[in-house]
Amino acid sequence: MSDAAQPTTAEVRAAAEAVKAALDRHLAAVERRSGEDDPAVYEAFNELAAAAEEYDELLYDRYDEVTPFEIPGTEDSLPPYTGPEEPNALSVLIRRDYAVAEPKRLLAQAQRVADVEGDTDLGDGATVAADAVGSSVHAALGVLFGEFEPDEIASRHKEFGLEEGDSTLWVTASDEPAEPGEWLDAPFDQADPERVVCRFDVSAVFDDELDGDLEDEGPAGTEDAADDGRERLDADR
Repeated sequence: MSDAAQPTTAEVRAAAEAVKAALDRHLAAVERRSGEDDPAVYEAFNELAAAAEEYDELLYDRYDEVTPFEIPGTEDSLPPYTGPEEPNALSVLIRRDYAVAEPKRLLAQAQRVADVEGDTDLGDGATVAADAVGSSVHAALGVLFGEFEPDEIASRHKEFGLEEGDSTLWVTASDEPAEPGEWLDAPFDQADPERVVCRFDVSAVFDDELDGDLEDEGPAGTEDAADDGRERLDADR
């Protein structure tokens, strides 16, 4: 970086003062908080994180130095819960990703189902002939997901030629149960992060993080630790 583009000493010092002020505001908010999810504390935390990041960047640009602090990022965290304390209804939102790892296995399994069940209804009035299932991945997926519950496919995914990707489960609170058919056309459009009671994520990225930790700690307990790392509780109200 050229000298002309570097921040001035005064700018770095001003950023340091901003961090001090943000620390004071955060402590004051914590001391005055009205509950576990006080929005004032949440806001003060974000302001402190932003001020610390700005100071760290300027310090590095000017002096090629960094701070010893690491403030967790807030982009992936959930906002404070604003739903009812005692929900009258719940919605469980689930997404599971798969890769079609073995198309031939997928087609063969779907064809076995079609041979027994005959022509298959794919929903919305669409059907697929039994003798066509074994030649179309699209039709095969429709047959398998029409025949088996999602949880059964999740537990038997390798048998169906699928490979697990990321998955997430959100439990959201509602004031009242939805009317029949109310959200079927857009099932996830009304998901409000501020009403998430709890959330569980499963991803190979957690395995990668754990593998790095285990390399530092040694080989003991690898299997149990890896299993624990694949499911992470991101928010528990």
